[in-house]
Amino acid sequence: MDRFARTVLGYHGCEPAFAEQVINGVIPVSHWIPSANDYDWLGHGIYFWEHAPERALTWTNRSKKSGVGVIGAIIQLGNCLDLSDIDGTKLLEKNFENVKSSYERSGIDLPTNRHGRNFLDCLVINELNRKAAEVGLPFQTVRCPFLEGSEVFPGSAIRSQSHVQLVVKNPMNILGVFRPNLSNIGDVP
Repeated sequence: MDRFARTVLGYHGCEPAFAEQVINGVIPVSHWIPSANDYDWLGHGIYFWEHAPERALTWTNRSKKSGVGVIGAIIQLGNCLDLSDIDGTKLLEKNFENVKSSYERSGIDLPTNRHGRNFLDCLVINELNRKAAEVGLPFQTVRCPFLEGSEVFPGSAIRSQSHVQLVVKNPMNILGVFRPNLSNIGDVP
């Protein structure tokens, strides 16, 4: 069995009206407009917090959206650029060298990641996906763990806001959506 045939749950923070429209089928998943910023961490696509509804909720609150909307989704990874796997990171590293050489030949400076905006990462991942599509194997999803936040306790390598970010490149990999139960977020067992 293909190791990326597996499914995961993802949570997307958004405007409440949009969440309601997607969950109720007013906006079909196939019409979900992907993020296309030139600084998106993992390239263009629809962003999810993997298995972390509380992170989607927190992000929605922090981003000063008008209210809180969270969409739960069942996502089949499919052909996934998994950056938690050394094969994925080696592929990305090799593609970076190709992008860097191309920019040097053109006399153009590579963009840089700065101030929480990942211009270089976005460029390299989008270019890798473009090349994969040229040979008929575009990535349907990209996933990557991010260590983020402060130490959980002094001396810890574990960070308070670490998470796995998942980007869906092909909406067909979103098998279904649901309204997550957010009422127990923050409760301690």
